[in-house]
This record gives sequence, C-alpha cells and structure tokens, in this order.
Amino acid sequence: MKRSSVVSDPTVRIAATITATGVVLYTLMVAQDVFAPLVLAIVVGIIFAPLADRLERLKLPRGLVAFSLIVSIFFLLAALAYLIEPYITAVIDRLPSIKYEIRKLLFEYRGLIQGFDAMNREVEEALGAAADAEREALSDMPSLTDAIFLAPWILAQALIFFGALFFFLLTRNDIYHWVSSRIGSGTDTPMILSRLRAAEDTVARYFAAISVVNTGLGFGVGAALMAIGTPGAVVWGIAATLLNFVLYLGPVVMAAGLLLTGIVAFDGLMTFAPMAIYLTLNMTEAQFVTPALVGRHVQINPFLVFVSLVFWLWLWGPLGGIVAIPVTLVMMRLLDIVGDRSESRAAIRTA
Repeated sequence: MKRSSVVSDPTVRIAATITATGVVLYTLMVAQDVFAPLVLAIVVGIIFAPLADRLERLKLPRGLVAFSLIVSIFFLLAALAYLIEPYITAVIDRLPSIKYEIRKLLFEYRGLIQGFDAMNREVEEALGAAADAEREALSDMPSLTDAIFLAPWILAQALIFFGALFFFLLTRNDIYHWVSSRIGSGTDTPMILSRLRAAEDTVARYFAAISVVNTGLGFGVGAALMAIGTPGAVVWGIAATLLNFVLYLGPVVMAAGLLLTGIVAFDGLMTFAPMAIYLTLNMTEAQFVTPALVGRHVQINPFLVFVSLVFWLWLWGPLGGIVAIPVTLVMMRLLDIVGDRSESRAAIRTA
C-alpha cells in the first residue's frame, strides 16, 4: 500500500521522468556513434517502406527485397561520391588561393571603414604574406595518417547503418506488432498498430514530396549557376538538393559556400551573384512551392520544427538535422496514440 502511494505521488513521478529523460539524453549523446546510424537507418527504412511493400506484393521474398534496397542505396551513395569527388579534390587544391582571396576581400572592406591608407597597407601586407598563407593552409589539410585512422570509424558507422537498415526492412512488421502490444492493452493494440502505420505513411509521403521540391531546386540552382559561368555548377545543384533536406542549417551552409565560390571566381558585384541566385530560388521555394506541395500531405507547426531541429542539431550535429523532421512526425503520431487511447478508455468506462 505504501509503495503504491509513493508511485502515485506526482512529485515522485515528475522526478523519475526528469531523471529518465536526462539519462536517455546523456546516453544518446555519449553513444552517438552507435545510436545516430541506428536512428538514421530506421528513418531511411520508414522512407523506403512503401516501396518495399509494393515489391513484396509482387511475391518477392522479404529478404530479397531488403537486400535489393540496401544494394541500391549503397550504389546510389557510391555514384554520388564518385561524381562529387573530383570537385572536392579541386577545392582542396585551391584552399590556399581561396584563403588568400578571403583575406584580401576582408582587408579591402576593412579599409573602406578605417581609411584608404590603412587599406593599402593591409593589402600590401596580405600580398607579401601570400606564401605564408599558402603554407599555413597546406599544413591544416588532413594527412594520409589522419585518413587511415578515420577509415575504421567510417567503416563501423556504415556497417551499423546498413546492418540496421537491412534488419529493419526485414522485420519492421514484427517490430510494429511488438511495440503496439507493449504500449497498450489488448483492446488498444489494433489502434496503436494503425497509428504506427500512419506514422510510417506520413514520413514516407513527406519525404517523397520534399524530394520532388528539393530536386527541382537543385536543377534550378545548377542551371542558373551554369548560365553565369560558376565553376562546378552541377555539383552546386546536387549540393542544393541534398542540403535542403536539413532545414535552416542547409541553406546557410549553401549560401556561405556560394559566397566563397563567388569570391574566388568573380570580381566586383558578381562576387555575390551565385549566393544571390541561390537565396532568391530558395526563398521562392520556401514561400510558395513547399507550402503548395508539402502542405497537402503534412502540416507541421513551424515553432515545433525549429525546436526539434535545434535539439537534434545540438544532440548529433548535421546528422541530427537530417532525422529531426521524420522523428518529429513519428512522435506527433505517437502523441495522437496517447490521446486516442485516453478517449477510447473513457468511452469503454462510460459504456
């Protein structure tokens, strides 16, 4: 009797909830190398679940379907890396000149404020220190030893991701049944299972809609940058597509990269042309295209999106930004489960 009263004490429940939340957050942060690829694999598995269902309806074995999707994703990532690698190598080779151009531009604008004499002196110092800047940039580049030590970590992350993705696609129906039977009672299990299916469908439809939008943005950015002669316009189009999946942070990174490209490739006001083109297209997409297409399938509170993004970025960095929206959509469906359960139990008691 005393134990029951202690458990029902609101203060004890709140303290236990806060403690459990802190332990979970600490575990997710400390064990990021394990949980981050696991969560990403679950999100990717949910996204490809409708395709897996269609293939299974063609009487294909579930194991073959899961393996085929894994191989397809692997070769897609490999092809993307093969396409981008030459441009990344070129950027690394030009790091000294990029750093020098940035310093020169900063000195010029600082000179406008401090006076032309100071500007000339600082520009001359920058020109005289060009060789030092090049040596400094080269010394900051990762060495072969760094790459060798980093390779096992990358391999382990990839192994966790693809392994978790394979087994999730293979057994996700069993996982849904197990979760639904553990969350609620026997009468609630079918409703919870339907909500889990609805969460899967919501995430898949959101990703499909946002993929169409981001692909269109990438084509537009690539074509516009190619029209003004920006180096690597095709890669910038691909980057615009991929980075737009990370809300807020992705466009900032993209704009900063295009500003650096403009500094190196153009002079005068044309320096800002690549960034201005991207920001114009991105704002058009965000204000008109995305609400029209994505809003038909998913409606999310912008404040909730921002808080979720900040939290996951703080927890796992850029990878957290990728999983933030899908995880939020799933949690919204789970909260619907809680509400429906309480209503159904109230109806049962009334009956």
